[in-house]
Amino acid sequence: MEAASEDEFPGEEEEEFHGFGSASSSGPEEDDNDDTDLSKPSPAPLSAPAVSSRKKAAWTDPSDSTLTVSLSSNRLRKLRQSAAEDSLSGQEYELRLRREFEKIQPAPEWAKPKRNKRVSEGEEGEEGIDSLLHGTADIVLPSSKSTSLPSGELQLTRLADANLSSPSSSSCMTSFHPSLSILSTASDRRLKLFSIDGARNPLLQSIHLPDLPLTKAVFNPQGTAVLCTGPRPFWYSYDLLSGQLLHSPRGLWGSPSAQNYEDGERSLEMCEFSPDGTLLAVGGRRGNIYFVDMRAGGASGQVLGSVKLNSAVTALQWTQPEGKEILAVGEEGEVYVFDVAARRCVRKWKDEGAFGASALAVSADGQGMALGARTGIVSLYDSSAMNTGMGQGNPKALRTVMNLTTRISCLKFNRSTEILCLASKDQKDQLRMVRIPVNTVFFNWPTSGTPLGHVTSVDFSASDEYAAIANTRGKVLLYQLRHYIQ
Repeated sequence: MEAASEDEFPGEEEEEFHGFGSASSSGPEEDDNDDTDLSKPSPAPLSAPAVSSRKKAAWTDPSDSTLTVSLSSNRLRKLRQSAAEDSLSGQEYELRLRREFEKIQPAPEWAKPKRNKRVSEGEEGEEGIDSLLHGTADIVLPSSKSTSLPSGELQLTRLADANLSSPSSSSCMTSFHPSLSILSTASDRRLKLFSIDGARNPLLQSIHLPDLPLTKAVFNPQGTAVLCTGPRPFWYSYDLLSGQLLHSPRGLWGSPSAQNYEDGERSLEMCEFSPDGTLLAVGGRRGNIYFVDMRAGGASGQVLGSVKLNSAVTALQWTQPEGKEILAVGEEGEVYVFDVAARRCVRKWKDEGAFGASALAVSADGQGMALGARTGIVSLYDSSAMNTGMGQGNPKALRTVMNLTTRISCLKFNRSTEILCLASKDQKDQLRMVRIPVNTVFFNWPTSGTPLGHVTSVDFSASDEYAAIANTRGKVLLYQLRHYIQ
């Protein structure tokens, strides 16, 4: 198929775009009237729209064969195939209406029937989100290539923007579904979900949250809901199975009549799910980290306990994959390791290079950790650093990455723990990819023509095939990592 033209990406012609389809059929346009408002009924669950009649109809109307439809009205003249054509049978009328509809709104790739042939580049070949989420079978992803990721050069291709079918007008954040090719974005007080096929990336759902300035929207580890948080003392949870938008319970941080209400939390911007999804860790004020029970779902929750740092919390992450401990860093670069069950600090050490710690990441296998600082320095550690006991001194970093010079605002390992992405929002085009475990920076990308902008967040898809990069312009750039193509 032909690549998209440069006109589809005004001002970004510096980096070549390798699309798989025309942006003119990229899905529904943005319209506030399509958003789900809290004052309106809950949105319907995500489901696959009907495609062309490839299956036998469940019911037919016998009168269709005898019905005759006149094409004399202005509204129906476009259905004519010749100027002399004046009427249609009921069955032919239905077929032509369906054809006209599909010209305007083509069926997205994820809604098309699964094919037996090999999936081609840019096509996911999945059945629809509705059938996947409502099924009882486990979702099994094909394993990544067993060959090691080559060092030196990163082989990737730029695709159509992940949110091309419904771009945002301001800064946005992004996150991939843990097992499906679905992407969430948080911006403009809107949660949006996209089906990622690399070509059109159609919009699945747009939900308006008028009382919550969204700064984060992440899927829970089970992949059944999206947690929406921001600078407010509550959250919203969008249930993918039922289509319900759930509000967090009232009085989560105490009622206005409580004695310590003013000491309660006012923001849930810093929060992380435990690996099994049963707990939500919330970084609060005055060095507090709270553990909220999420086993009952998004509309229920209870603060089970808390731990405390000696300084303000700047970042936190669960250890992987067991999640029995949680790591947190304070403003002074001190790293705390807490036993969640015992609610106590079991290890504490100071990173010598992270003066003013600003970001933290732990790999999915639990064997690596990255700590970013306000100076732009990123320190890389192995699992032994997380096992350093109290009073045993500071562990040594395996490598210190100093390619950036401004505050590290984003650190993200890919799912196979072969790549670490580090980025800074403070300056334009500040992003690097590090090859793990040799801990060397890929030198060939990004280039001087890569239109990254001010990066706000980065995430990798479940199979590591896609990397999504969100920025302050409301765009989510989508790249295909060719090494991981299934």
